[in-house]
Amino acid sequence: MKNGSTNVRLIKYAVFICIVLIAGFLAAHFLVQRTVVSGSSMQPTLYDGDNLIIDRVSYASHDPKRYDIVVFSYMNSRGTYYIKRVIGLPGETVQITDDGDILINGTRLTEHYGNEKIKNPGLAAYTEKLGKSEYFVLGDNRNHSEDSRFPDVGDVRREQIVGKAVFRFFPLNRIGRVR
Repeated sequence: MKNGSTNVRLIKYAVFICIVLIAGFLAAHFLVQRTVVSGSSMQPTLYDGDNLIIDRVSYASHDPKRYDIVVFSYMNSRGTYYIKRVIGLPGETVQITDDGDILINGTRLTEHYGNEKIKNPGLAAYTEKLGKSEYFVLGDNRNHSEDSRFPDVGDVRREQIVGKAVFRFFPLNRIGRVR
């Protein structure tokens, strides 16, 4: 009888391990994604080499909000992803003045994410109207970022957005929620 109960216990452990592995696989492929920051365009918020968890499901129930940090596919290179901050929302007008101010629908945006005034407004030098599923994104390191101001990135379409950066798990001295 002892061998029978040992076998039952082993089967229970095996089933439990299978369930954990399947749940981990599903979570890693459908709920969250790990990404590594490459470059300095999001400093001082994110640094080169930061390892992040991306929430892939929250945007299934709601659209990205202003100031969310999103990961999106770069349309000019398959398998390449960018990470930037949402500044302009669908239907809004965006302009960056010669003084480096960001105007949303003609009103100056008051925000503290950019670490310096924008020197090159690029495509946003003139008022730009976003489409109904387009977002204007900027890196926090405004003068060292390839973002919506430039034609190779441009406005980001909703279907390009993979998810929202939510948690930094490496390096350990900066572990925590991404804000």
